[in-house]
Amino acid sequence: MPIYEFEGKRPEIASDAFVFPDAVIIGEVRIGSGCFVGAGAVLRGDYGRIIIGAETSVQEGVIMHARKGGLCEVGSRVQCGHGSKYHNCTVRDCAVVGVGAVVSDFAVVGEWAIVAEGAVVRTRFEVPDGCVVAGVPAKVLGEVDAEMKALWDEYKDTYADLARRRYPAGLKRLDL
Repeated sequence: MPIYEFEGKRPEIASDAFVFPDAVIIGEVRIGSGCFVGAGAVLRGDYGRIIIGAETSVQEGVIMHARKGGLCEVGSRVQCGHGSKYHNCTVRDCAVVGVGAVVSDFAVVGEWAIVAEGAVVRTRFEVPDGCVVAGVPAKVLGEVDAEMKALWDEYKDTYADLARRRYPAGLKRLDL
C-alpha cells in the first residue's frame, strides 16, 4: 500500500487497523485501533496532522487534509461515508458523515451528529451533539433518536468487523 514518510513525518497505523492496499497515507497520520480505511482513500498529513480514533471507518474515496500546522481530527466509531471530504476540521466520536459530504476548515461535527449525504458543513460551523444536518450549506433539521443510533451502530460494527477479519484475506485479485 502507498504509505509515505514526508519530511521525517511518518504515518502511525494501529496493528489491528485495516488499510486497503491502494489507499494513500502521507506524513503525520495516526490511524487508531480497529479502523477500516477503504480503497482510494487519501489521507494527507504533509502540512498538518490527521488523527483518526478507534473503530472509525474511512470509506472508499474519502479525502482528508489539514492546513499548515493544522489538525484534521476524527474521533472513534465515526462513519466517514464514501467520497466525503475533511479539511482541517474536527469530527467527534460516533458521528456519521454521509456519502459525498464536505466538512470544511475549523468546522466541528458533534458527538452522535449526522451529516446527510452531499451536505456542506461550512467553515467554522459547529454541528451540535446529536443533531442531524443537511443541505448546502448544512442546517440543523432535527435530532438523532435511539432508533437512528441503533441502526448506525450496526453499520459501524460491520466495518469494524471487516477490519478485524483483515478484509483482503477473502479477496483474490484477478488480472484479466
